[in-house]
Amino acid sequence: MSETTPAPATVSKVAVITTGGTIACTSDADGHLLPTVSGEELLRPIAARFDSSQFVFEIHELNRLDSSSMTFADYDEINTAIHRILEDPDVVGIVVTHGTDSMEETAIAVDTFHTDHRPVIFTGAQKPADHPEADGPGNLFEACLIASDASARNIGTLIVFGHAVIPARGCTKWHTSDELAFATNGPEEPERPDPLELAALADIAVEIIPAYPGASGASVQAALDAGAQGLVVEAMGSGNVGSAMGAALGKALESGVPVIMTTRVPRGDVAGAYGGAGGGATLAAKGAIGSRYFRAGQSRVLLAIALATGQHPATLF
Repeated sequence: MSETTPAPATVSKVAVITTGGTIACTSDADGHLLPTVSGEELLRPIAARFDSSQFVFEIHELNRLDSSSMTFADYDEINTAIHRILEDPDVVGIVVTHGTDSMEETAIAVDTFHTDHRPVIFTGAQKPADHPEADGPGNLFEACLIASDASARNIGTLIVFGHAVIPARGCTKWHTSDELAFATNGPEEPERPDPLELAALADIAVEIIPAYPGASGASVQAALDAGAQGLVVEAMGSGNVGSAMGAALGKALESGVPVIMTTRVPRGDVAGAYGGAGGGATLAAKGAIGSRYFRAGQSRVLLAIALATGQHPATLF
């Protein structure tokens, strides 16, 4: 850990946790992106834009990962760091820099365990740090601004990106390269169940299974054989699969494996309405849970948290 400005014990702090991602990347000789920028280098030009008499920045560099490499163990490390940092009463908010590929998953893992009133803000970049039009500095500045604002308290975890401020619950990356990288499927009035006490996720195994016309049940059985404790199905339409996969999911449900039905469709809720062996209503009658507005990535995290904490999965959706 290092600090950009020496801080008296009583000065307010914004803590910045860096984990890597495009915001910390530069291009090598072959044009490939690699995470080379330290947390202090990321924050130095941002800190200069703030009045250090109001608050100072505290940097916690956890790692430099491409976020597609994130695991549940990494979520545990980030959550542990957040809870430890918030033991300091001088910290007014936390910013986490993170890759965009899996930001929505980490953000909801943090939000579901975030019992403190102070905000946690996720941000990152679509363009690397050495790009002539890098978007990371602007995103990081706005994230720090919101993290330090008292009006951001008591609303949980947010993603601040491309001038948008989005609650973690229901957030999804909607464009591979546009600077407005994220959108939300959540309701206009955000909802948030009571957060849970922190629990480890590293030993939880939840698999995502895609559905498509003609899909067999082989992937369902393969996931169970590999040790999956729960399944998330990226179904078609409002939560439907073909007959063969429906039969396999029915057997999984009968054996006590929790199944969450989500959809490959970008927008809209998942609700069981159709009959037939793979229809959403049929599977719901057997115990499958519709994901509502959550897509596969966040549904997997919520199911894993339910398994880790002994909660009924429906309470987290």
